[in-house]
Amino acid sequence: MAHTLTEKIIAEHLVSGEMNPGEEIAIRIDQTLTQDATGTMAYLQFEALEIPRVKTELSVSYVDHNTLQTGFENADDHRYLQTVAAKHGVYFSRPGNGICHQVHLERFGIPGKTLLGSDSHTPTAGGLGMLAIGAGGLDVAAAMAGEPFYLNMPEVVGVLLTGELTGWATAKDVILELLRRLTVKGGVGKVFEYFGPGVETLSVPERATITNMGAELGATSSVFPSDQVTHQFLLAQQREEAFSPLAADADAEYSEVIELDLSQIEPMVARPHMPDRVVPVRQLEGLEVDQVCIGSCTNSSLKDLMMAAAIMKDRTVSERTSLVISPGSRQVEEMIARNGALADLLAAGARVLEPACGPCIGMGQAPPSGGVSVRTFNRNFLGRSGTADAGIYLTSPEIAAVVAIHGRFVDPTRMFEPPIVSLPEIFEVDDSMIIPPPDDPSDVEVKRGPNIQFVELREDLPDQIEATVLLKVGDNITTDDIMPAGAKILPLRSNIPAISQYVFSGIDPDFPDRALTQAPGVILGGENYGQGSSREHAALAPMHLGIAAVVAESFARIHKANLVNFGILPLEIAAEDYEALEQGDRLRMDDVRKALRENTPVTATVNRTGQEITLSYDLSDRERQILLAGGRLNYIRQRQS
Repeated sequence: MAHTLTEKIIAEHLVSGEMNPGEEIAIRIDQTLTQDATGTMAYLQFEALEIPRVKTELSVSYVDHNTLQTGFENADDHRYLQTVAAKHGVYFSRPGNGICHQVHLERFGIPGKTLLGSDSHTPTAGGLGMLAIGAGGLDVAAAMAGEPFYLNMPEVVGVLLTGELTGWATAKDVILELLRRLTVKGGVGKVFEYFGPGVETLSVPERATITNMGAELGATSSVFPSDQVTHQFLLAQQREEAFSPLAADADAEYSEVIELDLSQIEPMVARPHMPDRVVPVRQLEGLEVDQVCIGSCTNSSLKDLMMAAAIMKDRTVSERTSLVISPGSRQVEEMIARNGALADLLAAGARVLEPACGPCIGMGQAPPSGGVSVRTFNRNFLGRSGTADAGIYLTSPEIAAVVAIHGRFVDPTRMFEPPIVSLPEIFEVDDSMIIPPPDDPSDVEVKRGPNIQFVELREDLPDQIEATVLLKVGDNITTDDIMPAGAKILPLRSNIPAISQYVFSGIDPDFPDRALTQAPGVILGGENYGQGSSREHAALAPMHLGIAAVVAESFARIHKANLVNFGILPLEIAAEDYEALEQGDRLRMDDVRKALRENTPVTATVNRTGQEITLSYDLSDRERQILLAGGRLNYIRQRQS
């Protein structure tokens, strides 16, 4: 029987379950990655499992999110992460070494391996032929402890690429075109697998741009074959031994096939405030721009920054526009410093930031009030930039550089040809900022600052829940909406009581106080609740506030798993019942434990009307057992005892 590449990798790593779309399977995880915004909690959870050393082939702890150190909190987290990594067998990528996805692609990714990361853009490594999946920190902690990763077997969508990109069209425009067609809900429960003659025209960093933003489709992952282009990339990184050829069988069958002729792709832009609000650049011509940011895990490769530098050479940033550049890794930063591209960017008036996530996660460079910011990032959710009323536009580094020069959107296809840059055959490699764990960690002392609080555990699920609908929200609520990021809030990621005071702060600042005084509570949502990042704090902090259930029309994959992990019921409601419920309603749910044990719907009575509504769920037996135990940490510990 013919297989897709995704099916081949899953079959090689299958621990339990049948590979039937929609059925729960468990797969062995070869590698994990964490970053500092999610990592401290992930390692606290790993410590709670009392496993002395990670059981994966490779685990790496990156520092790339919380690098703006306005107080002691971030620095304390970094010290904790370095010492806990040494104690438990984890490689540590120091602050300044680069963004986790860019560095992992360069230094650690291996075709055919599985990678689980506590960051939703972990599928970036799919550009190298890995099956790379984003998850909550607790799932990653469990994988480091040797537990398999559980997921529903995804549908595999084939994306047939033909032709070749021309002119100003880039890999960023390929994924923007898919977002335009499919929307941010179009990839839920799916892996996007790219194949066809157009694949060989794309470099590994270009492929990684596409797999990175596959997360914005809601996809489980995205993957390219491992071919001669992959071999050339690994050879350039002086890691040729990691290469192996991998591809789908010629007659593999996909659940559906999407055809993209690369020669027909044109420069695109995603408008505020969703990555799927995509239009051609030409439709925005003349719109004035206050800020341009080039970088992020989506577009900060060597070629990305060399293209931006070539466009800006002997030109100057518009007087009305601020330009900042974030290299994706120290390797990229050093190479543009040595080849002159950095000097060209500086001469043009660019401000160069350290190799880190920076503005993408709201760590500095907030645009002005009501400003227009053009970014090469992957998300443009309302308020994510740090300025509530700013408009964020997403595009390629090439278009961003042209915009920075002119101070407004222009269509460069009518102005001049894009430059051509050549990349070296061998890249400069210096892994001195990656610290391997010692063979003997007995003398390592794990250092914890005062902001680092131990993991909270929830009691077993009660049989009866009477709770207030504390907040009613609409469709496509993001994890940024639930648990905002930014320079003020991110340093509190290792202190759940403190960070919980910001839950839904952009939507309803009174929510935390109301939740604590009226606990237990329920959140009512529409479709695709919890889309966006993998941050488990969007479940952890509501758990601390006494949220017993989230009732929504549908859930995003990672957030639903995080709710289960922390003992919060993810219940699904019919659209007409959602419309009838109001904020402030009291719901009484009886025989909840019995319903979960028997896999039957939960019945809720609305006190205001006396109406009974049926709340369904799509949970495996394992997930229901986790909820009955009050969360996955309890569940694992009970199994170990």
